[in-house]
Amino acid sequence: MSATLFGLTFALAAPFWALMIVAPRWSWTARIVDSPLIVAPVLLVYAILVLPALGTVLPVVALPTLDGVRDLLGTDSGAAAAWAHMIGFDLFVGRWIWRDGRERGIPALLTAPVLVLTILLGPLGLAVHLGLRAGWRRRTVVVAPAAPVA
Repeated sequence: MSATLFGLTFALAAPFWALMIVAPRWSWTARIVDSPLIVAPVLLVYAILVLPALGTVLPVVALPTLDGVRDLLGTDSGAAAAWAHMIGFDLFVGRWIWRDGRERGIPALLTAPVLVLTILLGPLGLAVHLGLRAGWRRRTVVVAPAAPVA
């Protein structure tokens, strides 16, 4: 069952990533991605993997040691749960990056590679976005007042 859930995890998240990267301006993308519930299917997979093993998992995460975490992640269920954990949090962070980029006026062509980096190496994608957002200044158009009509 762990192998099946492992394979299912990214498949549940991939459509949301695709919307943010491939169709960032489609009206349905905003409607869908604006909900934090897009991570719910992946979190359900995580719960299915972790809750039955809570007696084993809780001591390891409550007082973590390198050996304990290595042993937990060295099992099929532990690796599948860790994968669901990463995919769920990366999707939540990717959602935030996508929304933050839109709010700040960062072009989708700049945000898309950051989202791909977030899928592959979550914290590095977040770091790049934080750097990009710190240096980004929303372009505003200054409109001169209309000349009075005589």
